[in-house]
Amino acid sequence: MLRITIDLVSDVVCPWCFLGKARLDLAIAEVQDEIGVDINWRPYQLNPDYPPEGVDQQVELAKKLGGKANMDRGHEQLSALGREVGIAFNFEAIKVGPNTLDAHRLIHWAGVEGREVQDRVVSALFKANFEEGHNVGDKAVLADIAESAGLDRNVIAQLLESDSDRAEVLSEIDAARQMGVNGVPFFIFDQQYAVSGAQTPDVLVNALRDIARMKSEALAKLN
Repeated sequence: MLRITIDLVSDVVCPWCFLGKARLDLAIAEVQDEIGVDINWRPYQLNPDYPPEGVDQQVELAKKLGGKANMDRGHEQLSALGREVGIAFNFEAIKVGPNTLDAHRLIHWAGVEGREVQDRVVSALFKANFEEGHNVGDKAVLADIAESAGLDRNVIAQLLESDSDRAEVLSEIDAARQMGVNGVPFFIFDQQYAVSGAQTPDVLVNALRDIARMKSEALAKLN
């Protein structure tokens, strides 16, 4: 079976990234008998200037989107799209807009343990923020998520209190920006083909099949 690697650049406070993940999961399920897919989660920060303690989410987001009416309209649209793929967005529950650097460090450490563990952590972070209204910038919340995903809570708690891998994560974010990523989610297939935005499952299925076909043809030429 041909395998395709997707580097998925995202931020855990990006609702379109949560939507993009759910849609990608559906696409992968559709092609699982013909194509293997490996996902590496790559960091990005929509709000790198937020302080460690976070900000008032409702106030800051309304400012960013040009007023509460615009924000509410956007949330209604996202909620409807979320219901189509099993996401129960609860935007009103989100009180704190966090700095996500520590969440990305946790995703990085989970990746060291394996892609399945990393995927569990990413899923739990999205769910904690968007469905449960937890502050994913809070170290205790991150330790809870780590433990629920099968990581050693005490080890993660100690790492979060240190500067471990902070520079590495920031460097990855900077590299994504230098590569031209200015919005997320951003999908990079086999380090060659890029797709931006929360594409629908059918678009992602077609992309996976097209890339698999090209890989297959390239391999056939070599043989």
